Amino acid sequence: MSKQSSQGPARPHKVVVIVGEGSNPFELGVATELFGLRRPELDREWYELVLCTPEPAVRMHSGFFQLTGVAGLDQVDDADTVIVPNRPDPEVPPTPEVLDAVRRAAARGARLVSFCTGAFTLAAAGVLDGGRATTHWRWVDLFAAMYPEVKLEPDVLFVDEGNVLTAAGSAAALDLGLHLIRRDHGAEIANAVSRRLVYTAHRDGGQRQFIDQPVPPVADTSLAPLLTWIREELASPLTIADIAAHAAMSQATLHRHFQAELGTTPLAWLTAERVSLACRLLEAGEIRLDAVARQSGLGTATNLRIQLRRRTGLTPSNYRRRFTLNTSE
Repeated sequence: MSKQSSQGPARPHKVVVIVGEGSNPFELGVATELFGLRRPELDREWYELVLCTPEPAVRMHSGFFQLTGVAGLDQVDDADTVIVPNRPDPEVPPTPEVLDAVRRAAARGARLVSFCTGAFTLAAAGVLDGGRATTHWRWVDLFAAMYPEVKLEPDVLFVDEGNVLTAAGSAAALDLGLHLIRRDHGAEIANAVSRRLVYTAHRDGGQRQFIDQPVPPVADTSLAPLLTWIREELASPLTIADIAAHAAMSQATLHRHFQAELGTTPLAWLTAERVSLACRLLEAGEIRLDAVARQSGLGTATNLRIQLRRRTGLTPSNYRRRFTLNTSE
């Protein structure tokens, strides 16, 4: 993930956060926590995080405080990843200076990221045209009306289009940020960071952003014990019928519980957990694909290849080369 300069040694992957007038402090905090804090326990070079503003001082959302003393927009011009500002009023366009900086970054192939209403900034810059994107559920109708040339996915946590990634509401910024860390450093490092955050290790981008019952009405209905049991049995040929039987409920009731608490189906959650385990096995140096498939419950090397490519964009051999532990990058 480091960049090798023709003038000298490799430098850290540079993440630049553009903070605009009225930006939400939560998303700024997410970026700082994920990409700015030093992580010596991971024993690897981390990101270089830079905050920048179009003006010497900008007021944060609702005027809670002013951000001053940070860099200018010129920092965008050598950024590897640019996190664009979210919009307090999505109908008000970003400043021309911000749009020009985003367009320059896109033209040279920098990775562009938006959190929440930041998708409006990317769309205004024209970098979402013809591609997929998401934004907060509250603003999907407005976004669709303003930018019909963008393929809006209104009910997902985040969308990864390669060099352009968009997240839904504020908490989804954490999901997308961990997804970026997983892309850059592998599943084991992303899991370590999520443990530091006391946050779920992996929520797939395709999960729903709005869950009708995020907290079960009584503790006894929580899926937590069942999820722990499933994780311990991943190598077994578990079926949804097996899981429902262990939980002493019908498959339809199991499905409703998963949708209510996790916003996904039992099969989608089970597959994501198996792929995550397969990634950890590959990172640990397991070279036999049939063994990885068997131990993760994916069954066959063919299914392993299909599921890994679907969720990471990499083949098992490419994933192993990129993320095998105890190797230099």
